[in-house]
Amino acid sequence: MSIKTNLQTIRHNIEQACVRSGRNVNDVKIVAVSKTVAVPQIREAIAAGIDTIGENRVPDALLKHQEIGNTVAWHLIGHLQTNKVKKALQIFNVIESVDSLHLAEEIDRRAQELNKIIDIFVQVNTSGEAGKTGFPPEQVEAVIPKLAELTHVRITGLMTIGALVDDPELARPEFCYLRNLRALLNEKYHIDTLQHLSMGMTNDYHIAIEEGATCVRIGRALFGERS
Repeated sequence: MSIKTNLQTIRHNIEQACVRSGRNVNDVKIVAVSKTVAVPQIREAIAAGIDTIGENRVPDALLKHQEIGNTVAWHLIGHLQTNKVKKALQIFNVIESVDSLHLAEEIDRRAQELNKIIDIFVQVNTSGEAGKTGFPPEQVEAVIPKLAELTHVRITGLMTIGALVDDPELARPEFCYLRNLRALLNEKYHIDTLQHLSMGMTNDYHIAIEEGATCVRIGRALFGERS
């Protein structure tokens, strides 16, 4: 099927998930994950209505950005090394994968040099899997005040990657946890900008939306299986 047809199916599934959970479909953004996807296919997705691209690696994103430019918003969704922060800030509107205070401080320092404020999501390892990056859940509450003190980053969301399981229902508790964590942090620290929950991918985005996702990161369902 075409990317346009795939996007129509995704949007229908999002609408159904919103109906089931009593949510407004306009509160859910599709982040099109373009890892390994060539520029012509990304352009096709943009023509079909995609307005936000999610990239995992800074070098790949820089090359694609040279051809696509700022016609869309760019989200970094993969692990960011501190030595690539300066280049990342050249193109990304949001860094979803902030997984350490050290990284946040480097982003803040580089953003200050550029006289800009960058939106960040705090990545939380809700599954506890050793191979995943992200703050352990028990550390998030303590680190938020330190992040809030930084002057050139703005905490606008939390992000998690659900456990890779055959039954997407098994990831529901992780998404529920992240939603409750956002509520707790907002109640305790009154962070007006902390609104987004980036959670859910091709296998489980409908579950994530039912649990409050505002950003769903979708690659395969949109672009097809990667070679």
